[in-house]
Amino acid sequence: MPDTEGPTASPHSPSILVTGATGNLGREIVARLAVRGARVRCLTRERGAARPGAEWVAGDLTDPGAVRRALVGIDAVFVIWPLLTSAPAHALIAELAAAAPRVVYLSSSAVDDEAAEQSDPIVRVHAEMEALLHDAGLRPVVLRSDTLASNARGWASQVRAGDVVSGPDMAPTAVVDERDVADAAVAVLLDDRGRLGAGPHVLTGPEVLGRAGQVARLGAALGRDLRFVALAPGLARSRMLADGRPEPLVEALVAASERRPASRRVTDHVERLAGRPAGTFARWALEHTAEFR
Repeated sequence: MPDTEGPTASPHSPSILVTGATGNLGREIVARLAVRGARVRCLTRERGAARPGAEWVAGDLTDPGAVRRALVGIDAVFVIWPLLTSAPAHALIAELAAAAPRVVYLSSSAVDDEAAEQSDPIVRVHAEMEALLHDAGLRPVVLRSDTLASNARGWASQVRAGDVVSGPDMAPTAVVDERDVADAAVAVLLDDRGRLGAGPHVLTGPEVLGRAGQVARLGAALGRDLRFVALAPGLARSRMLADGRPEPLVEALVAASERRPASRRVTDHVERLAGRPAGTFARWALEHTAEFR
């Protein structure tokens, strides 16, 4: 049975299962749901990773038994699929179909509904997951998020060490604050009558930025002249492997840097769902300077 840490919500509150609850986005969602009075359950690999004020179930999305236990009594579930293949998701989909909660799936804004083939492995698996959920009759609400501002945390060690951030370049997109995505996700998770629609809701920030632009804005927040240096794919691959990143992830990131097209798309979908406009990356950087010093 799930264990509980922290205060208990009202028995009449909606019960929400959050996967990916210990990540940059997931923990923002858990905190907001708790404030809104929801009963929150997290599927986590370790008890120590559970969020205060939430129940936890030990396990992950590839463990049908853990998923089954986590879904008991759940009204809605937020799904982040963490793998670079959708093949292991069939067991998860079966458990979701049996329990029949409302499903909110976090996808990618790079998914192209008109394309015969998606641009890279990361986008491909999101498109496949969307199709699997629809084909199972789950009628998911799909949130297609742009690049999360919190991805910049991966540059922290380089920023502390010097004025150059290097890595594989990525096509410019409208980078979105993970807190804005969390607010949108919570609005949908608590929308038990489906007034907000099934989407796909494309969540973007207000400004299109490449990595050089993000690094420059981070430097401005820190009062430093930071610059981004793009690495050739071969060098980027070797450095990421040397840093200990799994080879499938490295290959997927290199493929994304080479194949994913730029996007000029900026939407108002954060405002439609969360009731306020999306914030800028510059604001995110100002509010997170302590993490880079």
